[in-house]
Amino acid sequence: MIEPFEISGIPQEKGVLIVVDHASNHVPAEIGLGISHELLEDHIAYDIGVANIARYMSETVGYLSILGTVSRLVVDLNRYPSEKAAIPEQSDGLRIPGNMISDEDRNNRLDRYFYPYHERVATLIRDLNPELILFLHSFTPGLREGSTEKRPWEIGVLYNEYETASRMAIQFLEDEQLVVGDQQPYSGKDLHATMKRQAEDIGKAYTEIEIRQDLIAHETGQRRFAEILLRICDKIRTGLA
Repeated sequence: MIEPFEISGIPQEKGVLIVVDHASNHVPAEIGLGISHELLEDHIAYDIGVANIARYMSETVGYLSILGTVSRLVVDLNRYPSEKAAIPEQSDGLRIPGNMISDEDRNNRLDRYFYPYHERVATLIRDLNPELILFLHSFTPGLREGSTEKRPWEIGVLYNEYETASRMAIQFLEDEQLVVGDQQPYSGKDLHATMKRQAEDIGKAYTEIEIRQDLIAHETGQRRFAEILLRICDKIRTGLA
């Protein structure tokens, strides 16, 4: 049976912790979502590209990552467990019939995958006291539902009430000649469950980074952005000192 999280890197105090909620498109054999297998390669199933970026970053001393190991369609780790969308019945206009389940089945799924993941994140933060927490996601160049508008940003920086590290991230990413979205393609004030509960609510420095998926769907792009984010995080740590 798969563990609900993957740890990459060597734990070290006062480093950078990378948290990747939507790293995997894996669906356990005992869960039937009722969708085509092809959709598990789609952005509705996971954040394309970010798992390897986190793993590459974690090859550097002082960087540790924790990755969710099941698809966001099994359980969305960037939600509160009380939210209906924690086990989504639809995503980007597509129905997920296998998620129309009883309260008992819902609670069992949360107990198996959601709570152990977040408990491990909280333990790493408590034990390692990282100088910076990086919440890492990716976004699709466009959505099926509601609009055909393309998203021009190459990378987005999200935040809620705490802005210090994210303001630095925006500046440093622009210095890398990237097209940067400040609270784009959506706002961290609207969708911020993990960064709020695991960083903001306990006074930890954090930023959330979203990278456009067409730029990181291959190893070259993943390694490129891993190197960029290593530089950015090191600069932010210096700025916070």
